[in-house]
Amino acid sequence: MQIGTIDLGPRPVLLAPMEDVTDIGFRLLCRRMGAAMVYSEFVAADALVRYVKPTLAKLKVCDEERPVAIQIYGKDPVAMADAAQIVYEQARPDVIDINFGCPVKRVAGKGAGAGLLQNVPLLLDIARAVVQAVPIPVTAKTRLGWDMNHLIISTLAEQLQDTGISALTIHGRTRSQMYTGEADWTLIGQVKANPRMHIPIIGNGDINSAERARAAFERYGVDAVMIGRATFGRPWIFREIRNAEVGLADELTPDVKLDILKQQVIESVSRIDEKRGILHIRRHLAATPLFKGIPDFRSRRIAILRAETLTELFAMLEEVRPLVREHH
Repeated sequence: MQIGTIDLGPRPVLLAPMEDVTDIGFRLLCRRMGAAMVYSEFVAADALVRYVKPTLAKLKVCDEERPVAIQIYGKDPVAMADAAQIVYEQARPDVIDINFGCPVKRVAGKGAGAGLLQNVPLLLDIARAVVQAVPIPVTAKTRLGWDMNHLIISTLAEQLQDTGISALTIHGRTRSQMYTGEADWTLIGQVKANPRMHIPIIGNGDINSAERARAAFERYGVDAVMIGRATFGRPWIFREIRNAEVGLADELTPDVKLDILKQQVIESVSRIDEKRGILHIRRHLAATPLFKGIPDFRSRRIAILRAETLTELFAMLEEVRPLVREHH
């Protein structure tokens, strides 16, 4: 599969853009684990054009994580075009992605992200403006529609393709569904099967195993799959899927996986500080499948999530290492 001239190989698996998750440290880790391409956190166009320092900090990329996409969001075509130029000049990413899918109220409720699914003409104006603003591939990520009464993706996909975008990611839910219920891949498959569509279609939603990734490729014909929440505490999912594709077993031991989580914590602390770095990584410690299935683990989990120092946290992780080894 290719996005512009970027060759991602056959059946690529991509890391989804996620706020407060896909910072440079996590992107690098997922690339090492086999992600074919990684996406930044959401970057607000309005803040970029005002050169807000914390927003500009999100543009930091390094060669080791390439190919990398920076995702921007906003509701004004001029601001989005200006923001895209700033991204290109400061980060030189391989791709700029437009967020037309974020369902959270502070984004969609203000007419950006998935909110633009209620104003398709403006959505298309934004896509055209960004495509024209930068000399690198521009892609978009969106949902099936605003709600089940407005499943517009089949038409919208063609309209977006006409703006000049180089690939389209479709999350198999509406905005009103947020992240609840099962992702519906049927419409994603229909978009891919449309003979008028010639850009790559990337499917997103509920890919949490090698089996589901294989089904997405074989049943719905997508060019790539994108994984979001299933990476929490499990960045090695990319390696699992890649190995399954070629018939290899998972070669990472429970010990190695626990060490990967510890390295995540160390990198987070080194980038921020001890207390906030540990806090930043808690969602991964809470979600990791390494602790699933261990009997009577609730009190230990709570203690791990309450740890505030590396010494305290790592002592507890070493205490549970034999349990992790035994149950995985």
